[in-house]
Amino acid sequence: MDMTRAEMDRIVDEHFTYEAADDVEGVLSTLSPDATHDIVGWRTGPTYGRENARPFYVALFGDLADSKVTCVKRLYGDNFVVDESFFEGKAVGRPFGLEGKGRTVRARLLHILEFAGDGKIQRENAWIDMAALMQQLPPGE
Repeated sequence: MDMTRAEMDRIVDEHFTYEAADDVEGVLSTLSPDATHDIVGWRTGPTYGRENARPFYVALFGDLADSKVTCVKRLYGDNFVVDESFFEGKAVGRPFGLEGKGRTVRARLLHILEFAGDGKIQRENAWIDMAALMQQLPPGE
């Protein structure tokens, strides 16, 4: 099943809306049951299966609050989208191992999202600008 740009946008926007609401169940509902979830640099490496993505989101939502993702540009292919965005939020925990201390952070995000025949995300591959996060959350401050 080929998805239209509008269909892909709807799923990606729904995914990001659930993330902004710290809604683990909602985020997971946008993934296929056998999805590959790959947040580059995350300590576990890629995970396989929707339920195996849960620990990432539980940790992320505990470490970041008031999250917002703003799309800059999307590129489309056959059942995939590349999304360039900015993330903004408050680092209330230890996001990606960095001491947050309640500081506001902003970083670029790049996602490649592939879709399955069920209209869900089959593969989520994401990169975050860690250099920007490290500059905003320096150790000892």
